Amino acid sequence: MLITIDSVIDAQQLEILNQALENAPFVDGRLSAGKAASRVKNNLEVNPEEQIATDLATVVMANLYNTEAFKLAALPYRVSTPIVARYTPGMHYGEHIDDPVMGAEGQRFRCDVATTVFLNEPDQYEGGELVVRTSFGEKRVKLAAGSAVVYPASSLHQVADVTSGTRLVAVTWIQSMVRDPAKREILYELGLAREGMLDNDPDSETTKQIDHSYTNLVRMWADV
Repeated sequence: MLITIDSVIDAQQLEILNQALENAPFVDGRLSAGKAASRVKNNLEVNPEEQIATDLATVVMANLYNTEAFKLAALPYRVSTPIVARYTPGMHYGEHIDDPVMGAEGQRFRCDVATTVFLNEPDQYEGGELVVRTSFGEKRVKLAAGSAVVYPASSLHQVADVTSGTRLVAVTWIQSMVRDPAKREILYELGLAREGMLDNDPDSETTKQIDHSYTNLVRMWADV
């Protein structure tokens, strides 16, 4: 399941984030990659040891957790600290699958879901699409600033060459409460229907049945 979510971060916050990134210290992005991924990775990332990395990550995660569609799609149990990445002309991230387990010793988590939040507008750079292989073919994703894409970390994916301008994104990975992506997709669709019915007809018997079914499916499938 690949879903896109509009307006995760609003324009005012984006302006502040981008101003902060103008003077942020960046390091080689290969430092955060696994052995296989580091061979095809060519980007820069905000130095995780600097306070600005923590500040940026806090803003991104607060906005994701305030977005109902993200919570319905990812069903987050554990979430990595977001990485803010920059791609300039000639940079890319070749086709890869994310590491199955991430995190420092004692803080390991299974990597089920990947999320990319776009921090600048698509007309500010050429190329740089996120390209994800799905069962329905290749999907190329390049979204408006503040929007996000959520997809299985087990998917083969890449970032196409940036040919001009600068691509800025925040990326995070999630251990979902539900390991199976097919089950997550069922819960996402059912959860959307449940939210709509709770908003529009909360007291109907059908709404109660959908609510009970969703709740008990999460209980049945959750791996926590």
